Amino acid sequence: MISIEFLLTSLVVVLIPGTGVLYTVATGLFVGKRGSLFAAFGCTLGIIPALLASAFGLAAIFHTSALDFQVVKYVGAAYLLYLAWQMWRSSGPLSVNGEKTGTKYTSIILKGFLINILNPKLSIFFLAFLPQFIPSTVDSVLISMLALGLVFMFMTFAVFIVYGFLSGSFSEFIVKSKKSSIAIQKIFATSFAALGLKLAFSERV
Repeated sequence: MISIEFLLTSLVVVLIPGTGVLYTVATGLFVGKRGSLFAAFGCTLGIIPALLASAFGLAAIFHTSALDFQVVKYVGAAYLLYLAWQMWRSSGPLSVNGEKTGTKYTSIILKGFLINILNPKLSIFFLAFLPQFIPSTVDSVLISMLALGLVFMFMTFAVFIVYGFLSGSFSEFIVKSKKSSIAIQKIFATSFAALGLKLAFSERV
């Protein structure tokens, strides 16, 4: 049975702004509400590998192998820096009509997926977080971890949609100002770069 403590703790964790939230909000502002929905979906899909790795104990490899952890960490940091560079380079007047500007929603999903899958701390987080809410009397720890993980994913998707739709509501006001739209894109680009550097120089959890 899923406890209230797990739901409240998970909600707090999901609400804390991170790379997924930043990406979803940026997509909502630059592409629109529909784009933010695909961004939220992509970020949620990126949780699946970490959940499976934790559930089957594979996350322990990252916790014991410094080399494996460092490789994945630096690849993830490099990807965030790439996103920052790409956003900075393409800074310009915005349009919220994704279909007319040639936005590919599969690309939005893929970017959101890679943001989470390339973060080794996510799998370690699940390995440390989920077992705390599994009673010792359960018949299958694996099934319990997967069930808790699915609930966490659902909450992530729901919260990210709210973030994305709220940012999408302001997109039309932002695109009316060329200077504002360029400035906001550069701010998001700088934020992605900062998160990438933070990941690169961070220690294990």
